[in-house]
Amino acid sequence: MLSTKDMSAGSGNIKPVVGPGNNVIRINSVSFDVTPYDVDAYNIVLHVETEPVAGEFNGFLKDMNNPNGPRYAGQVGRVRFSPYPYKDTTLPSGREIQRDTEVLKAMVYLSEVLNKREELDKIEANTIEAFMVECNKLFSDSEYFNACLGAREWENKEGYINNDLFLPRMSKDGIPLEASNKENSRLLTFDANNTNHLRKLEKKESIATSSFEPAAASAGDDFDL
Repeated sequence: MLSTKDMSAGSGNIKPVVGPGNNVIRINSVSFDVTPYDVDAYNIVLHVETEPVAGEFNGFLKDMNNPNGPRYAGQVGRVRFSPYPYKDTTLPSGREIQRDTEVLKAMVYLSEVLNKREELDKIEANTIEAFMVECNKLFSDSEYFNACLGAREWENKEGYINNDLFLPRMSKDGIPLEASNKENSRLLTFDANNTNHLRKLEKKESIATSSFEPAAASAGDDFDL
């Protein structure tokens, strides 16, 4: 099927960065990143890569300090596991959200997508930071799986529109990650008109590209349906 979705204007080449939409991806690594505005709030970030791109494609270097080194065979990106950071908070309803519990629930979900629940249950750690170090070891270099990637658009200093990627929340409409060849699929179908999938930047006409800058947001619970 012909599509211009991943092409850069003018060049006709496929962009080396993955954008929002339904994709087949793998995890190269997992990081647990403190937000720049709150030392108690963290993002789980999946460093992902799509399936190899056929034809004329120039992926990012795997080592930016080695210009002659190997390149990624697929598009890459950084995807926040939740639209919002993980933080201890109290919702307007009075319900208390515990950061560490929500992070553990997120990793249970990921382990079940990747068929690694048994290995996950063997991890024990004194802190959530130490636990996530072990999760990175467990989930890095994963098999490919299906994903619905959402995005928040933002504008950089040069006036270009970028995508801050995240996983849309689970809901009655479906789930954002699912194993490949899953029977009775519940995977979300990306909808650019759904603000839970794409948060568009309201501004005058701009040129679109993509980047990896994180977004500021408030905490929430993604894993209670």
